[in-house]
Order: sequence, then C-alpha cells, then structure tokens
Amino acid sequence: MKLDRITMNASRMNGQPCIRDLRMTVRRIIELLVIYPDREELYHEYPEVDEEDIRQALMYAALSLDDEVLELPENYETAA
Repeated sequence: MKLDRITMNASRMNGQPCIRDLRMTVRRIIELLVIYPDREELYHEYPEVDEEDIRQALMYAALSLDDEVLELPENYETAA
C-alpha cells in the first residue's frame, strides 16, 4: 500500500498529515469530499488536488481508524 503523497512535517500545519507537502491536510481533503460531492466542482475550486491525492487521503484516514469489534449487551435494542 503506497501512501507517497502523504507527508508530515513538524514545521508545517502543526505536523498534521498533508498532501504532497502542500498546506492541505488529509482532514481538509475529507471535508472537501463532503462539501463538494461533485468531484469536478472540487477539482475546479482546488485545481492542486487530484484523484490520487483523494484516494491516498481516504486510505490514510481508513488506516488511522481502529477496527475493533465491540460486544453489545444482550438487551441492546436497535432502531427499526
């Protein structure tokens, strides 16, 4: 799994993971995907971002989450 576009630099953006050493954090990329569901509009507003940047930001975010299975109590009710 290659994440060569994710960079971290303590002197840039408080060391947060960024895309290609730009001042564009992985978190900001995820936010932009919510704000701009139409990727063409996103690319128009942020021409420095491309599809591979988005793919790697999503992969980095997914790998950063803990994948833990929690046991629910027997009396746990789900919404119908």
